[in-house]
Amino acid sequence: MDLDAFERSFGEATPPGGLPPLLVALWLEARGEWHRAHELAQAEDGADAAWVHAYLHRVEGDEANAGYWYARSGRSHSTAPLIEERRQIARELLGRD
Repeated sequence: MDLDAFERSFGEATPPGGLPPLLVALWLEARGEWHRAHELAQAEDGADAAWVHAYLHRVEGDEANAGYWYARSGRSHSTAPLIEERRQIARELLGRD
């Protein structure tokens, strides 16, 4: 799946089958389901999970908490527009699939 197909799926009732949890979290957030997205990100480990977690706290408006998760991810605190950061994360995660 590429980024365009991923973004087109936001209009569907359910996420595309076979998506890993972090991409499902981004899918949920894009549809306004922040709490469910956060639960998924929080349940995962590793740098990618920390990056998604950081992004979600930026969406929430909690920059201090986002900063903590960016540090755990090994990435700089993003100042990109939120949609651009979501696209960057999704593009990178989709590229690993």
